[in-house]
Amino acid sequence: MSFRLCFPKINISGAGALAEVPEELAKRGFKNPLIVTDGVLAKLGLVEPLIEGLKAKDIEAVLYDGVVPNPTAKEVDAAYGLFMKKGCDAIVGVGGGSPIDTAKAVRILSANPGPITLYNGAGKVAKAGAFLIAVNTTAGTAAEVTSNAVIIDPAAKVKMVIIDANIIPDISVNDPKMMLGIPPLTTAATGMDALTHAIEAYVAKGAHVLTDHSALEAIRIITAWLPAAVSDGSDLKAREMMAYGEFIAGLAFNSAGLGYVHAMAHQPGAMRDLPHGVCNAILLPIVCAFNRPHAVKRFAAIAAAMGVDTAAMSEEAASKAAIEAIRALSKKVGIPKGFSVFGVTEAELPVWVKKAQQDPCAPGGPVALTDAEVLALYREAL
Repeated sequence: MSFRLCFPKINISGAGALAEVPEELAKRGFKNPLIVTDGVLAKLGLVEPLIEGLKAKDIEAVLYDGVVPNPTAKEVDAAYGLFMKKGCDAIVGVGGGSPIDTAKAVRILSANPGPITLYNGAGKVAKAGAFLIAVNTTAGTAAEVTSNAVIIDPAAKVKMVIIDANIIPDISVNDPKMMLGIPPLTTAATGMDALTHAIEAYVAKGAHVLTDHSALEAIRIITAWLPAAVSDGSDLKAREMMAYGEFIAGLAFNSAGLGYVHAMAHQPGAMRDLPHGVCNAILLPIVCAFNRPHAVKRFAAIAAAMGVDTAAMSEEAASKAAIEAIRALSKKVGIPKGFSVFGVTEAELPVWVKKAQQDPCAPGGPVALTDAEVLALYREAL
């Protein structure tokens, strides 16, 4: 089997890594980058050190801070419009998946015709576009390392998944100092998103020897350090380890692929504007329980990576223990049990089923699901 590994040319990781961004832009001659972020990060002052650092290098940044938690084509158009109006020559995405995915979409439009809705699916981006640095502020999405961008098409009410190596950032930055103080529920949601990436990558059809190592190590790190990051937002060591875990989980799924957890989670995100990590966390043990009989050995390995003592267990028992370990971790970090907490009713599910089956992530899992099976899993997740 042949496989492909794609990732940023450069990754800068560790406390204080943000300070290296101005020099990376300066030595390449950029003078007018567009910073893409959200209003919360801007108000918290997390972008200000970057802006000041750029000024010290005689670089005048343009700020777009209109990104929303589930970004749509509208925000992409607004950010791209500012990019063009101000004559920007590079892009810096600062935030979690939403700002970085928006920055990736601006990169697409900087060298390819619009609208952004033309690029839903895999392999449709002909040209790479403007130089892109992705500064990650959450340990979850791995948007800084992947070839994916998730943008809502508001007309179709669907989360587009744009997949192309041309949108992978040129430089990714993981500075755990920027992750300090993130609220517990956000920390939990993004951490469970990262765990979902690692688990789905490990059991995906496209898994291979290089992704297996990264996926299992990510599972081990996230399970060990997420509770500490949730309980104490100022724990720099926990933030640092979570940044490592989500990064290598991104390396794994960027090559191996994902599956039905993501395909199904994208629908409540698009239709109900629910947090992506929470949607993944609710669905993860349910979809994994369905997948388990088709990947018993792999789920047994997942259990061991999550700290379960499987030495005296059969593979069958260990594989079932993995599902319970996922449920236990989700409960420990405070993830809601089901979608009914958000007012979701069974009447909404048939539309979700149809769109989940069309999602680009769906074919990546270990087994295909029928419409009836997807509906049953959604019902279980209520």
